[in-house]
Amino acid sequence: MDQGGPRKFTAKETQQITDWEYGKRWRTLPAGSIFPASVHYTAPEALDDDPSLTLAAHRVGIAKQASCATAADPSAVAVLNRDGCSTMLRATYVDDTNSFVVTVGAAMLPTSAEAQTAARTIGNAGHSGGLGATVHAVAFKGTPAGQFTDKQRQLSGVTSRGTYVVLYTVGYADSRQHQQISQDSYAKNEMTNEASGVADDVLSTLAAPVPPPHCPSAETPGC
Repeated sequence: MDQGGPRKFTAKETQQITDWEYGKRWRTLPAGSIFPASVHYTAPEALDDDPSLTLAAHRVGIAKQASCATAADPSAVAVLNRDGCSTMLRATYVDDTNSFVVTVGAAMLPTSAEAQTAARTIGNAGHSGGLGATVHAVAFKGTPAGQFTDKQRQLSGVTSRGTYVVLYTVGYADSRQHQQISQDSYAKNEMTNEASGVADDVLSTLAAPVPPPHCPSAETPGC
């Protein structure tokens, strides 16, 4: 047996190491890297005469780290906790016109498989008027998001990559409470594009590709 060659990891070991690398990021990355100051997203179809046109969402605040149990709706918490979630990081953004407000919440789960299962379960849950089980809104006084509470949430969604599940919810910056947003297709499309754009940007950092594991590395499990 060749004792001098590099160790070869099994598929299971590779996934375990990859998940371990993902899991470090929420602890080690600065909050401003996870939640960038601005995020560009695709304009609604009504404005797509210029395919290069993009809109922007701007961060108005980053919330304190919270448990999943306190940062999301009970039905979402039940799924996240079942799959091992303990912490959620949240931030709130507004669009260029200060009309639409988005809160995103990034939950870290132990494995990629558990994150995918949790996101799929939450996404398949029943929705009423576009609002399903989701993250609690986070308002920031003195900003356009100062009135954004759970009653103002209009739409929600969930996505996953790596060991992270990102829940998002979006509403109007004014005091309008939940309504059938489907009656306003432009608002629905821009809200959806803004919220999913921010969520994808967050995941692009937290779940950026992990280099293939190799030894020697004192920090790599199994080495």
